[in-house]
Amino acid sequence: MAPSLETSNGEAMHLKQVEEEQDGILFAMNMMSTMVYPFVVRTAIELGIFDIIAKAGEGAKLSAEEIIEQLGTKNPEAPTMLDRLLRLLASHSMLSSSLDTEDLQHGQNSPKRLYSLTYASKYFVTDADGVSFGATLNLLLDKVFLESWTELKGAILEGGVAFNRVHSMHSFEYPAVDPRFNDVFNKAMFNLTTIVMKRVLEFYEGFKNINRLVDVGGGLGINLNLITSKYPHVQGVNFDLPHVIEHAPTYPGIIISSIAI
Repeated sequence: MAPSLETSNGEAMHLKQVEEEQDGILFAMNMMSTMVYPFVVRTAIELGIFDIIAKAGEGAKLSAEEIIEQLGTKNPEAPTMLDRLLRLLASHSMLSSSLDTEDLQHGQNSPKRLYSLTYASKYFVTDADGVSFGATLNLLLDKVFLESWTELKGAILEGGVAFNRVHSMHSFEYPAVDPRFNDVFNKAMFNLTTIVMKRVLEFYEGFKNINRLVDVGGGLGINLNLITSKYPHVQGVNFDLPHVIEHAPTYPGIIISSIAI
């Protein structure tokens, strides 16, 4: 006797539910380990992996062994350990992975994996201006910020801001009392602003019709410098806190101003 339409629909719904439950547990397990990935990316930056591949030329494909040769380590397990790291990056599309065709042609049972840059990883390569997203990632993973997340529950239940609860002051006040973190913060903003604003100026022309531009919270002034370099008629005013602008370089056509809080 052929199964009824009702039975078929019921089985289909059951299979869909089972599939959704399987997807759910996989998603939950993946979520628990997501904190690992940013640290892996930072490790790759600290080792210079992205820069090494970039310097090998456009479209270059390198193995873990070839990269290790440029790191100068004597750890015999380094190639294997690095390959694991590179495989994780490739699984998140931060690198592209392929098998060595020469090894395949020679019938090797374990052909080498080769890695190349993707559009995403190119933003972690130090460019001609000496900047990359690496400095911003370094800020986000800094212990000062990471400690703040431990007070998120307290902030919800008892009020306040998580950062303030940990460090007893606002996040924009803190750099004034921690020179190391102030340097990390300024480098992150400088790098991020340079990359993003250069892209903006490729397409946006709204600054050409103004004469004076005030950048409130302008940091080291790189944002205004990029704008006024393209539009020299614009007078820029870089307005920020004293501990910020004391490290700001001078740029033609830009006035530096501050106020204490």
